[in-house]
Formats: sequence, C-alpha cells, structure tokens
Amino acid sequence: MVRFEWWGKIMAEVTIYTKDGCPYCAAAKKHYTDNGIEYKEIDIHKVETAQGELLELSGGQRIVPVIVEKGEIKLGFGGG
Repeated sequence: MVRFEWWGKIMAEVTIYTKDGCPYCAAAKKHYTDNGIEYKEIDIHKVETAQGELLELSGGQRIVPVIVEKGEIKLGFGGG
C-alpha cells in the first residue's frame, strides 16, 4: 500500500474530504466502495482541522470532494 505524509501524519492510500449533502462526495465514496478500494473520509464540518487541510490541499479553493490518492490531489469528482 502506498502511503504518504501530510503535515507529519501518515495518510491512508485514499483520503476523501467531504461534507454532508454533497452529491459529488457521495458519488466519489460509492465509486471507491464499488471498486473495493478502502478510503478514509474526513468531513470538513466535523473534524476541527479539516477545513484548513482542505484549503491547503486545494490551493485555497473551497471545493469538495478533495480526493488524495497515492499522493495525487484531485479536486471534485467527475465519475471515476
């Protein structure tokens, strides 16, 4: 499993920053679940440091989902 560090923390192979009610977040989670890929979900409204992390990863853009997979940052989700 490929892992990388973010702010000194070991992250899962796939991390998805989400918020409640986001259909693109739900589609991203379904995609990974359907493909048998484990992911860590971070809800930006429930995890205190998540919004700052999301803004750092996205270059200041307020967009969800932000998907970090094998060290690559993806903004939004377009179906796969």
